[in-house]
Order: sequence, then C-alpha cells, then structure tokens
Amino acid sequence: MKRLATLDASWLAVESEDTPMHVGNLQIFSLPEGAPDTFLRDMVARMKETGDVAPPWCYKLAWSGLLGRLVAPAWKVDKDIDLDYHVRHSALPRPGGERELGVLVSRLHSNPLDFARPLWECHVIEGLENNRFALYTKMHHSMIDGISGVRLMQRVLTTDPDKRDMPPPWSVRPERRRGSKTDSEASVPAAISQAMDALKLQADMAPRLWQAGNRLIHSVRHPDDGLTAPFTGPVSKINHRVTGQRRFATQHYQLDRIKELANVSGGSLNDIVLYLCGTALRRFLVEQDELPETPLTAGIPVNIRPADDQGTGTQISFMIASLATDEPDPLIRLQNIKTSTRRAKEHLQKLPKSALTQYTMLLMSPYILQLMSGLGGRMRPVFNVTISNVPGPQRTLYYEGAKLEAMYPVSLIAHGGALNITCLSYDGSLNFGYTGCRDTLPSMQKLAVYTGEALDELESLILPPPAKASAAAKPASTKPAAAPKKRTARSRKTPAAGS
Repeated sequence: MKRLATLDASWLAVESEDTPMHVGNLQIFSLPEGAPDTFLRDMVARMKETGDVAPPWCYKLAWSGLLGRLVAPAWKVDKDIDLDYHVRHSALPRPGGERELGVLVSRLHSNPLDFARPLWECHVIEGLENNRFALYTKMHHSMIDGISGVRLMQRVLTTDPDKRDMPPPWSVRPERRRGSKTDSEASVPAAISQAMDALKLQADMAPRLWQAGNRLIHSVRHPDDGLTAPFTGPVSKINHRVTGQRRFATQHYQLDRIKELANVSGGSLNDIVLYLCGTALRRFLVEQDELPETPLTAGIPVNIRPADDQGTGTQISFMIASLATDEPDPLIRLQNIKTSTRRAKEHLQKLPKSALTQYTMLLMSPYILQLMSGLGGRMRPVFNVTISNVPGPQRTLYYEGAKLEAMYPVSLIAHGGALNITCLSYDGSLNFGYTGCRDTLPSMQKLAVYTGEALDELESLILPPPAKASAAAKPASTKPAAAPKKRTARSRKTPAAGS
C-alpha cells in the first residue's frame, strides 16, 4: 500500500455529496479521413480489452469508508478492475453542438466517483457536429493535480497522424524521473520515519514560514502594500453554499492574441488571463446589481513540479491576487492586477522550494477547515474564485489518426467558491473551462461570452489599429490616405458550451 501525502489526503477529507472533489479533462477530436462508421465502437472495444492497467489508474482506496479516508488514507492496487464500468460510450443527438456537449459534460461531472473502485471514469462521446467526437475523463483530485492530469492524458497521444493500434491512457506507464525516490509504503515504521522527516523540515523552515506569515499580516494592516492576503476579499454572489449539480462552459482563443497584449502592456500572460476573468466577473455582477465595493480576489495555483516529473498527486503552491473588480477604468484595473500579481510572486519567491509545500498547507488550512467544519459559504471566503492556467502541449497531437482539436479543463468547486476558471494551452490556443454551481450561478455561460468581449475591448484600448500601424511603417506618400478599415477579429471564438 502507498500512503497519501497530506495535501492529497485533504481532498478526500472535504469530499461530500455537494462537493465532489474530482477534476476532468475534455478533449475534442476530428475523425480521421475515411474513418468507418464503426470507428468509435471499435476504439472503445479495444480500450476495454487492454489487460494492463498502470498506476495511478489501478489504485483504489485501501479503506473506502469515511473513517478510512480520514484516519488512514492509502492506495492499494486493484487487481480486478472492471473496465466495462470505467470506460463508457455515449452519444449526442446528431448533429451535436457545443451546447449539447456542454450539457452532457455538466451532467457527467456532477456525478460523484465510486470510492469502492479506482477513482476515475472515461467517456467517449460521439455525434459531435463537423465529424468530431469527444473524450471526457475525470479523476479524483487526491490522485492528480492540473499539471499531472494534462501530462497523464498526453502520454498516449502522438504527433504521427498515421499511427494506429495505440494503447489507452490507463495502460501507459510513466517514466521514473532520474534521482526520484520510490513511493512510501503504508507501514508503521515508514509512517514514523516520514513523520520525523516532516518534523525536522518544519523546524528548519519555521523561521521562513513565520516571516511569510508576518508579511501577510502586515499586508492586511497596510492595504497599500500591494500584497493580497487571505480573507481580504468580500462575500459575493459566488461565495455562498453550493449544491452537487454543475454547469460547464468553454471559450477558445489564439494564444498569440493573449501574448501580444501581455507584451504591449508590460505584464505576463497570467496577468491578461486574470484581467479577462476579473472584467467578465465585474460585468456579470454589475448586471445583477451585486458588485461588492471591495475587489474580488483570486486564488491562483502555482506548479512546483519539476519539468521532467511525470508523477501524479498534488504538487502545487498558492498565491492570492486582486482582480480589481472595484475599478471601473479598464486600464487602471489591468495595472492594479499587474501590481498585485507582482507582489504575490515576490512573496512566494522569497521562500525556498523546500518550504513551499508547508507554506501551501499554511495558506490552505483555513480553506480546508472551513469545508470540514461546515463553515464554507457561511463566512468570509479565503479568496473569492480559483483561476489557474495550465500549460499544455504546443504541437498538434493525434490518437488513432484522430486529430486533437482542443482540450478543456473541467475543475472542481466547493462551498464558498461556486466558480472555478481554468485555462489550458494547446497547439497555439488558450482554452478556458468554466465550472460552476448550477443553482448558484444559473447564467454562468454569460461569463464565457463576457471574457471574449473583454479581450476585444482590451485590444482596442492598447493595440494600435491595423491601418495606423501599417501606415506608420511605410514611407510618406503624396496620395490621399485610404479610409481606415474596421478592425477584424484574429481568432475564432467557439460558442460557449454549457447547460
């Protein structure tokens, strides 16, 4: 048996009927040219026939009951996995559009996983318009985080469009990172050894963690400092109790658009993502006359996993930044976000890498305690919304000759945070996945639309019009200038999928 790390185990501890703690990935493929009518049926049959199921797909909880999950969380290998249960074939009414796909994924993501089995499901969805199909996979957050989840699904894909007879994702074993340690066994001596190592590390890191905590307290007393601390965001419409049913929506943009805005504004790609999300949230709340006077804050997961680490489990830290939703001027809003993220990064970078896990637990413990105590959604939130940006593969990939067109993250929400926005880059695009509570955010699809309109607005504010830019690059001419052309969009936007 393999013990769960503390942060991994925390996702099991806060699992409930209303807050299932699984995350998902939606991949959209175009069928290969000349594919037979039985292409997907045959593919699913091959997926189910695989005899070898690799870690972590073969892991299930040693003790699936609530007491076992809380007191002694550990994985054991399931030697008799029922792939007919885990791998499922669904169909949309032809021709299925983005909305119909979003409705189905919303329903699939609302269903909790079976804790008596390995904590994952894979759904092959046919009937998508334009000769496409989708692959929706979900797995418990105690097994993977965003980065490891993308790498897990990427292992099986190829850059070769002619490759066939490919294995399913759950049969591909990860390469062990050079110098990495083997998994800890769930034994009493091993537990004592790990506890002693943890105590030693805590003692060594205590002064640095104390300094980090003091800086956060100082920022609460002196808001002009620019560092956003936990519990400084207001209670808003998205920070109440949630129910178990989910909504899911998507948006898709060319990555070059976001990078150009980041370059011109002197910010980072993440700054632009936060600006787009904050601007969409501001408009969403203004329309419902529920915009708080103080700015909403974002909890931003930060990857601390080495680039060559193909392991699973949760290896993230957290920083908190302002979304400047109280600021009506778009350019001042962007500047305030840039200042807030810069201070958050500086704060995190002052900590040694060996202390980041302890700092994450220090920062996230109030959030976890809120959920475990039932106070989540009944008091001021640690932060208002989770916004993350996960780097994905930047080359065109295929599975069984089917071209991967887009990848969308499907995340989790909890009491006190009815919305999660996660971005995933792939092959020159940036794909937004919006996961929300069906009852708390009945019009969540508007956020996806408003994000696109915020992108168009920011381009019009800080980028030179194409006609003026081209005229400035050319030598002066005696001919009268042509009338300026209307700016055209430089990338397509998919309709927001959802229920």
